[in-house]
Amino acid sequence: MWFKHLHLYRLHDAPELGAADLETALAEQAFRPLNGAEARRLGWCTPAGRAGTQYLHELQGHRLMTALRQERILPTAVVKEELEERVETQETAEGRKLRRQEKLTLKEQIYEELLPRAFVRSQKVDLWWDTRQQLIGINTSSRKRAEEILDLLRESLGSLRVTPLATQTLPMRAMTTWLGDAASRPADMQLGDQVELKAKGDDGVLRARQVDLDSDEIQQLLDSDRQASKLALGIEGRLNFVLHDDLAVKSLSFDDALIDEAAQTDDGDDSLVRLETDFLLMTQALAESIERLIAWLGGESTTTSDTTTA
Repeated sequence: MWFKHLHLYRLHDAPELGAADLETALAEQAFRPLNGAEARRLGWCTPAGRAGTQYLHELQGHRLMTALRQERILPTAVVKEELEERVETQETAEGRKLRRQEKLTLKEQIYEELLPRAFVRSQKVDLWWDTRQQLIGINTSSRKRAEEILDLLRESLGSLRVTPLATQTLPMRAMTTWLGDAASRPADMQLGDQVELKAKGDDGVLRARQVDLDSDEIQQLLDSDRQASKLALGIEGRLNFVLHDDLAVKSLSFDDALIDEAAQTDDGDDSLVRLETDFLLMTQALAESIERLIAWLGGESTTTSDTTTA
């Protein structure tokens, strides 16, 4: 149960909701399987899967919730091929060319007919709610998917005011400085071996992996006014990650010592105990690491973002 990615949000005026009330609220928005006419559906499921009955796990102020998203996959090429065949058949039978609106109507009919037979793709997305720091982290690589989960939580609670986590120093500016000036790096920061450099003009994006980021080649690129939009960083004893210019934290890799500590904890072969043990160790490390990251970036911005949702 170790997160791979995080999109981070700051809670404002968080609702005072106990664990029992939150469990009830989540259960009311529990996932229901797709029916034949539905293209997609989103709802809460138990984080422990079939082994669990709870929609919420709360440990020392850290809450874990899991959303399940299902959607039917109907390839555009399949619809297009069927449409072309039907258009040709109808035009031949009627001896005329179909108008654009007639083709659109036919396309909608084909979509409705084929949708119930389409494959169903399922995806689980975990949400971490740090009630002490009033911080929400969503384990997905997609900002759009994270916003969908927030919408589900908002619907479950009735209201939810959050903004994407923001810092005094823009991540791109800070990453470019750290990359170009080793002396500017915080003492507890470890530089990784991945970077993405964007040009200010139209020269595109350069990506490098498994490279020495202090090499002359990287410095020359920075001298040509490129800026770091992604940078691999680490915190010794905690985790490694790739920081993005929107403050997303991706490609999380937790330190071996932390994984070993979790593995050595006796869970009695109980999957629920294992889930909660891993979750608590992980979130404690994440909370500490995010606090450090915010400090590296000059502290949290107090300006309310235009993307505030309620």
